[in-house]
Amino acid sequence: MIRDFRQMSWPDVEEALKLKRPAILPLGAVEQHGAHLPLTVDADLAEGVARALAKRTDGLLLPVCSYGETWSSEAFAGTLSISPETLRAMIEDIGRGLIQMGVPALITLNGHFGNNGPIGLAARTLQAEGLPILHLDYPDLEALAGRICTSEPAGPSFFHADEVETSMMMALRPEAVDLTRAQAEYPEFPQTFGYEQFQLRDISKSGVFGDPRMSTAEKGEQLISGIVDAAAPLVDAFLARHGLSAQDSDQGEDHD
Repeated sequence: MIRDFRQMSWPDVEEALKLKRPAILPLGAVEQHGAHLPLTVDADLAEGVARALAKRTDGLLLPVCSYGETWSSEAFAGTLSISPETLRAMIEDIGRGLIQMGVPALITLNGHFGNNGPIGLAARTLQAEGLPILHLDYPDLEALAGRICTSEPAGPSFFHADEVETSMMMALRPEAVDLTRAQAEYPEFPQTFGYEQFQLRDISKSGVFGDPRMSTAEKGEQLISGIVDAAAPLVDAFLARHGLSAQDSDQGEDHD
């Protein structure tokens, strides 16, 4: 069961609101991901994982926020970054619309690291205004990648245009992946990486961090399934903490 705002009319939403389910907001970015992947990877993956999570938890799937804060990749053609203030304001405006609509809770599903700060600040504001928010990235991804993927990551918890993201894209949007253009690159991270701001093009010539050449759709499906398996109990605990029930997937119409 997926209640997808992109497929629903206002009467459909009005009926779905009676079930008191959380809304799920995927967030991504328009950012380079090497020569073998499109610029929309972060948004595509966030939407795909959010869709699977909405099906598992019976949540209301909101349209993906495709633009994010991606200053660090602006030196690559095609990257389009919005300011942290703009992203925070957008999330807060969406949240206030959900409050007005009667949605009892919001789950943010983030596919781009640079969005975390604005999401966290928006969550504080909205929670103070009465909307509980659970913020998820991709739970358990590092452990899943270690079990499922063949190549070594470029760095701890650093997955960018590598086997992880490429495999997930092959599972979700295989037509957008061109493995003939894939190349491996393991950039040497400066000692102060993570402690000062860097343009990624100063570190990686290709925009790839790792080795995407061994990617497969099967690995991507396993990664997505594992992420949802790790996220589902967090959602249940979040809903229970705020007096909301766990999934109720037998009600309503399927708008997938």
